[in-house]
Amino acid sequence: MASIILPASPSESRPGRFGVYGGRYVPETLMAALVELEREYEAARADAAFQAELSSLLHDYAGRPTPLYFASRLTGQLGGAKIYLKREDLLHTGAHKINNALGQGLLAKRMGKQRVIAETGAGQHGVATATVCALLGLECVVYMGEVDMARQELNVLRMRLLGAEVRGVSSGSRTLKDAISEAMRDWVTNVRTTYYLLGSALGAHPYPTMVRDFQHVISKEIKQQLLEKEGRLPNAVIACVGGGSNAIGAFYEFIPERQVRLIGVEAGGYGPALGEHAARFRGGVPGVLQGTFSYVLQDEDGQIALTHSVSAGLDYASIGPEHAALHDTGRAEYTAQDDAAALDAVIRLSRTEGILPALESAHAVAEALKVAPTYGPHDILVVNLSGRGDKDMGILARELKL
Repeated sequence: MASIILPASPSESRPGRFGVYGGRYVPETLMAALVELEREYEAARADAAFQAELSSLLHDYAGRPTPLYFASRLTGQLGGAKIYLKREDLLHTGAHKINNALGQGLLAKRMGKQRVIAETGAGQHGVATATVCALLGLECVVYMGEVDMARQELNVLRMRLLGAEVRGVSSGSRTLKDAISEAMRDWVTNVRTTYYLLGSALGAHPYPTMVRDFQHVISKEIKQQLLEKEGRLPNAVIACVGGGSNAIGAFYEFIPERQVRLIGVEAGGYGPALGEHAARFRGGVPGVLQGTFSYVLQDEDGQIALTHSVSAGLDYASIGPEHAALHDTGRAEYTAQDDAAALDAVIRLSRTEGILPALESAHAVAEALKVAPTYGPHDILVVNLSGRGDKDMGILARELKL
């Protein structure tokens, strides 16, 4: 595998800004830490040894490149476009989160930080962070909302087995937003000794750029693999969008390819009213949350709204700033699938292809089920299967009455 794994330079015209979105909206205490992080990341990006070590770990430890699998039975049933699945679910720890965790873990080690903190929603980023900290010999603390701890108990146990301390968050909605808030409070208090390993393409600069860069290997592989298999680019790439890391990773290489549709799928929850979903582009307005300017679900008084999704990883009130810019320019389109559609997609993919997707990824599969029949048999859709569904068995057993 090639040793150069990161993009050569940021694509944004102004570092930290995607059009009007992005930036750094943090306490003064964190400004120096973010400037240091940006400087260290740029140095690491230019360091061939860092790139080679990351590439080696992605290949030999995480299991890259992941397969691009032609879902022939699902394609035949739908009768439209060919459907390919990018199998991020086959990575070590079961999701795309390990790509970013390895990159940032190496960066923490390079910076001499021995203590790592992280937030997690569905638990996959927490598991990936705990895994990387065990691999690199770093102390690990993971913040997780108590609601998410209850619905993702398996991942809580995995983190603890890997040696991480899991700290439950009882404030607010007790989900991902509140876990991020607690992690940021910890970082403010312990900024000299601690590295904050943020899990999605959001937060203050340089995190959205850095996480995007570590995840862009997904679209880089999709392009190479599809050219080998089909000799052409896809008609569309579909990915679920919570904070936005798997989606921006799947989209990034195709942004200049205007003929390729980029479709992000948000959580439609159980209704259209504020508090019933997590579809930022259906009910959100631009605002600041947790360090960055992007679309935010908020009430008329500017208070952050409660969100809902059957999938813990999509249950977040804001979205990464690069997605906000892609939305406003029309380069990417964003839709939503509700809880029922995601659950139906889990059943459909499991029983047609023998692949159990994470509930997050199932939102993208649901969109593909809707879109594929509108295309012809020579067209191609790629769905980023960002994670596997083992972690969701408790939810699935309850919701589907298994």
